[in-house]
Amino acid sequence: MLSDLTTGFIGRLRARDPQAWFELWETFGPILRSQLAKWGKGRIGVETVQDLSQETLAALADAIDRHDPDKGARFSTWLLAIAKHSLYGEFDRRMAQKRGAGRANVELNDELHGGEAAPDAPYEQAVFHAKVEAALRLVERESDFVDFSVYRLRVLDGRSGREVAESLGISEPTVSRRLARVRDAVRVRLLEVMIKYSFSDDEAREAERNGLQTNPNKADDALFDEAVAEIYHRQQVLRATDRAAAESP
Repeated sequence: MLSDLTTGFIGRLRARDPQAWFELWETFGPILRSQLAKWGKGRIGVETVQDLSQETLAALADAIDRHDPDKGARFSTWLLAIAKHSLYGEFDRRMAQKRGAGRANVELNDELHGGEAAPDAPYEQAVFHAKVEAALRLVERESDFVDFSVYRLRVLDGRSGREVAESLGISEPTVSRRLARVRDAVRVRLLEVMIKYSFSDDEAREAERNGLQTNPNKADDALFDEAVAEIYHRQQVLRATDRAAAESP
C-alpha cells in the first residue's frame, strides 16, 4: 500500500503539475544521466543522454498506473527499469534496419516487476543520497537565512561553534540553538522525502538503516550531522560531474 505522501506526489505527476516534474528532475536527473551514459558506453552523446533522462521521467508518470505494490518493486528499481527501457528504445530506433540484432525487445511491464536483475549497491546508494540532498534543499528554502547559514557553516563546512559565532556576529549558545532548529527540520523533511519517493516500507526506512536517525535523540546528533555532511559533499561532486558532462563539446 503506497503512503499518502507517495500517492499525492504521483497524482501531481499524472496531473502534469510542473512543480512535481521539476522536483523529480532536480532530485534524480543527475543519477539517471550518469546511468544512461554508463550504459551507453560511448555510443550515445551528451544531448541524447539529456533527452533520454527527460524521457525516463516522463515515462515514470505513464507507467505508474501499472505499479503493483504487492509485487514489492522499489521506487529506485522503477526509475532504473524505465531508464534502461528508454535507452534500448533509442538503440532500437537507431538499428531499425537491423531489428533482429542486439537485445531482444522486453516489455516495460516485465522490467518494472523484476524482469531484470536488481539494481546494484552503488546505484541504490546514489538514489538514497539524492533523497537526503532533496531534504536539505527543502529545509534551506524554508529556513531563516541566518539559521541555515549556521547549519551550513557548522555542519556542511565543518567549522567550529566559535568560528561560526565569530563569522556571523552571534554568541555560541545562539549558534547551538539555531543549529538544533535546522537539524530538527532536516530530520522531519528527511522522513517525508524518504516516504514520498518510496514504493515499499523497506525503502521508506532507508534513513534509519544508513545511520540517519529521524527520531530526535541528542546522543545521535553528531553522527547525524557527520552523515548528512558526507552525503552533501558526495552530491556536490556528482552535480559538478553532471555539469561538466553537459558543458563538454
